[in-house]
Formats: sequence, C-alpha cells, structure tokens
Amino acid sequence: MTIPKSKGTAKKHSGNSYMARHWGLYAMLALPLIYFFIFSYVPMVNILIAFTQNNVLLPVWEVPFVGWANFQQAFTLSPFRDAVRNTLMFSALDLFVGFPAPIILALLLNELRMPLFKKITQTISYMPFFLSWIIVGGLATRLFSNNTGAVNNILTYMGFSTIPFLTSNVHWVLTNVFTAIWRTVGWNTIIYLAAITAVNPELYEAADMDGASRLRKMWHVTLPGIRPVIVILLVLTLGGIMGADLSRFLAMENLLVRTVSEVIPTFVFRWGLQSMQFSLAAAIGIFQSIIGTFLLLGSNWLAKKLGGNGFW
Repeated sequence: MTIPKSKGTAKKHSGNSYMARHWGLYAMLALPLIYFFIFSYVPMVNILIAFTQNNVLLPVWEVPFVGWANFQQAFTLSPFRDAVRNTLMFSALDLFVGFPAPIILALLLNELRMPLFKKITQTISYMPFFLSWIIVGGLATRLFSNNTGAVNNILTYMGFSTIPFLTSNVHWVLTNVFTAIWRTVGWNTIIYLAAITAVNPELYEAADMDGASRLRKMWHVTLPGIRPVIVILLVLTLGGIMGADLSRFLAMENLLVRTVSEVIPTFVFRWGLQSMQFSLAAAIGIFQSIIGTFLLLGSNWLAKKLGGNGFW
C-alpha cells in the first residue's frame, strides 16, 4: 500500500524542481543586482552630505551635522526659487503642448493609405531624436540668431523685421519648447503606433458598417484602444514634472535669457559642481526627488480614479 505524500512535502518538491529548472535565470540576475547595489545603493550613503557642512575633504560621517540648514539656505536663495518656477513652467508647457503631439502624429500616420509615404514620414520625424542637444543647440543658433540666423536673414530679405528668438524671454521659451517637441515627437510616436496595431480590427469594421467617418473612428475606436498606453506615459510624465533635461537648457541658454532658462538641474550644476557647494546641491536633489515621488504616486492614483489601470 502506498502512503500519500503530504501537501507540505509536495510543495517542497515543487519548489525544488522549479529552482532546478530555472536556476539559470536567477543566476543571470546576479550581475545586474550586484551592479545596482554597488553603483546605485552604496553611494546613497553620501546622501548624508545634505545634512552636514560642505566639506569634501573629510568622510561624510566625520563632517559636522547641521540638520536642515542646507534646505533652509536653498529656499532663501532667489535663483533657486526662480529655478523652481521655471522648471514648473517648462514642465507644464511640455505636458500640455508636447505630450499630445506624438499622439496626434501617430493618429495621422495611422490614417495614411500610402505605405511608402508613411514610412518616409515616420523616418524623417524620428531622425532628430538621434541628434544630441549640443548639436540641436548649434542648429538653433544657426537658424534663429538675430544677426546671422537663416530665419531672420530670410525675414530681412523679405522686408520683415527680425524676431528675437534667442534673446527675448518669451521667444526663447517658445523656441525651446518647440525645438524639444521637434526632437522627440517622432520617437515617441513609435510607442503609440505600436499600441494602435494592437487595436482589434473588427472594431474598425463595425464602425465602417455604422457609417462612421475616419475622424469618428479615430475618436471612438483608436483613442480608446490606446488609452492604457497614454495613461502609463502620462503617469511617468507627471512623475518627472520637477525634473528637466540638463543638456537641453545648457545647449540653448545665454546670459540674456538666464531669468527664464535657469531650471533646477542647471542650478544644481552651477552651485554644486562649479561653485563646489555639494551639500546645498544634495539638499536640492533630495527635495526634487521627494516632490517627484509624491507626484508619481498622486498621478498614478488619479489615473486609476479616471478609469485607467495606472502604472501599478
């Protein structure tokens, strides 16, 4: 007579057999985990410099503790307040102007009926993404400079007055935002085009039978079909609203527009690296990370309340 195995023994053998089959996958994870532990988590010990005096010659545990003094100093600096204001302004412009741009381009490309023209257009649109911001900044200077820029030279030749694209605050902000859109819109469109291919074709057939126009199909079929992807990317965008691309602003700024071009990353770069105020820069980095975390959690919660799946 055979004795039945207990459930605990069965589970134990099942776990052993699972590890015997998949041990290679877990072994492959060892190197990435070690990498992140050494280069991402171990250096976080130095986050303590945000609460100590600015002294890079001593170990962080030997530097005198000053508490919240570095945070208080940051908020008393008017350049830092201007940097926070500018960061929020550019993040809002990127959200309301830049975020819908790849969605609209993906919808338009999806409606094209000439495959060759569609491929050429898509290729041309995402090629600028492979240009670094240094190159893009040089192109912007050659195109929009007051005296030597190609655009202003054409305007002058046609009898119009020049436009201060790079020397006026308002014009510089608009130039920066639309240059960023031009650089990234094609690359971000790839994500939405991939999501559109997953939409059930039967929905389009049903819409055709109901006599829906192409615009109606875009609004009632395509957009609802890619809504989960839009929600996820929106959550990630809102989570990074306190951040900004350092190279984007360093490549296009100049002294004439410093009041609007100074954002948090450029402020940290000047005060932390150039002025050697590492404790102050660390405090600002902690502040930025905490705000970004709360924005990410809040945007994910809002996405779920609006009917989306959220990011987790």
